[in-house]
Amino acid sequence: MIYFHSDARAGSFSYELNPWCGLATKNYDEAVFVTKKTNQPVQSNARKITTYHSTNNPHPLHLAEKDNIGIVGLPLNKGQPREGVNAGPSIIRGQGLINSVEALGYHVKDYGDMKFSSLEFDTIGSGVKNPRTIGKAMGEISTMVRGVVEGDGVCVALGGDHSIALGTIHGHMQVNNNACVLWIDAHADLNTPKTSPSGNFHGMPLSFILRELEGDVKQLKDAYEEWAWLKPCLSAKDIAYIGLRDVDAGEQYLMKKLGIKYFCMYEIDKYGISYCLNQALKAVNPQMDRPIHLSYDIDSLDPVYAVSTGTPVMGGLTFREGCFIAEEIAATNMLSVLDMVEVNPELTDIAGGELTANCASKIILSCLGSRIV
Repeated sequence: MIYFHSDARAGSFSYELNPWCGLATKNYDEAVFVTKKTNQPVQSNARKITTYHSTNNPHPLHLAEKDNIGIVGLPLNKGQPREGVNAGPSIIRGQGLINSVEALGYHVKDYGDMKFSSLEFDTIGSGVKNPRTIGKAMGEISTMVRGVVEGDGVCVALGGDHSIALGTIHGHMQVNNNACVLWIDAHADLNTPKTSPSGNFHGMPLSFILRELEGDVKQLKDAYEEWAWLKPCLSAKDIAYIGLRDVDAGEQYLMKKLGIKYFCMYEIDKYGISYCLNQALKAVNPQMDRPIHLSYDIDSLDPVYAVSTGTPVMGGLTFREGCFIAEEIAATNMLSVLDMVEVNPELTDIAGGELTANCASKIILSCLGSRIV
């Protein structure tokens, strides 16, 4: 199969035989690609890449025949050491988020920010820092998100650090137990307490939700009553990564051992974001009949766009690539829960914080159906 791609970073256009064959489509119509640089069409009888975009949907997003959006702030900062990420929900809302979502035609219920208590004598235990505080918070988040999904159909969770995803995914799965997860991030967040170099829980949430890794987190669960609520409910085949570029050795081992689908920045640079997203969706949601949980770490974007975040890594997604992911997910009509995490306005000056929060807000709106035109 021939795959055409435009390399925006290099300002060039090329085509090549695509080794990632196996796309399930019978559309052999003539494909026409136009370069922005020369505006000259390149024609081929190559097989078209099937996308999930629907042009017949009268509403930008109409998941499960509902027009309600529930927004909840989850200002948790105990999964990492840097102060300020608990201000993420406030600064994202401050971009005019609620009014902008309402302008898309939705009925918005803002649940405000959850309050999390810090438990005493909560030092590192079983390889995790703040284990009791985090365990209690995750259980509370799960209950909250479950209620929002049941009541409103679509939940937007504003972090906070990426630890919150354990609670949001768990709560979501209690309502939609066939949901799949797209994890947009520079990091895999798949460390177990034994493989984590730091003990920071924002690098571990997926290991606690995956059935295949239940034995790896059992020691911590058994040690603290705050974790009694947790039962892993997601399979490795139901998650796909996009945007990876800083993955620990233990995570690399687990990703390959468990067969998790992933697209690092290398694949995105080589094949393009459209192709990588399409393949990620085909891996976890081939019939496009499963609710989507989109867990979006703002550090997936390059620090040029998202400078005010705790663990920035050079060489990330452009702002438009980040929005494209969101736009395509909206077009599936299957978005059920969206996490937007790791916006930390206290790590830079006011301008850097506002820029990062504005990127987060724009991506959220794109997830809910906002378009350029």
